[in-house]
Amino acid sequence: MDIWEQMYTAAKKEYHPEDVTPFIYAHNVVSAIEAENDEIFTGFCIESCSGVCNLCAERVAALNMYTNSGQTHIKRLIAFRDKAPVADENNSLPCGACREFLMQLDSKNKDTEILVDYENKETTTLEKLIPNWWGLSRQA
Repeated sequence: MDIWEQMYTAAKKEYHPEDVTPFIYAHNVVSAIEAENDEIFTGFCIESCSGVCNLCAERVAALNMYTNSGQTHIKRLIAFRDKAPVADENNSLPCGACREFLMQLDSKNKDTEILVDYENKETTTLEKLIPNWWGLSRQA
């Protein structure tokens, strides 16, 4: 089983959309990340009726990684809803808030491989999604 299949399988276990309360809906987007030490961490989205309180699956997975291992560098990332990413659908790419958070978490995350198409194992990098990131100029 290749790494993308391992990550897909780990994240898929988190996919079970549900109302947590009348105000919070969760598990309808899932993610898995591979940390620098090859560990896989998962996350799922948490949406509230107050959008500012929402947490995307990618950020939850990254926070899970940091909380449980202290790591900040992400080698690979996959995110999806009910099916594996498909290139032409572009529904597997991190949103702008997640892109910014991942870059702020560790500037090496610019090299994070993000799966765009599961079947063809097509990827992109965070740097391609957030070119000329403002924070790199602030690094020593």
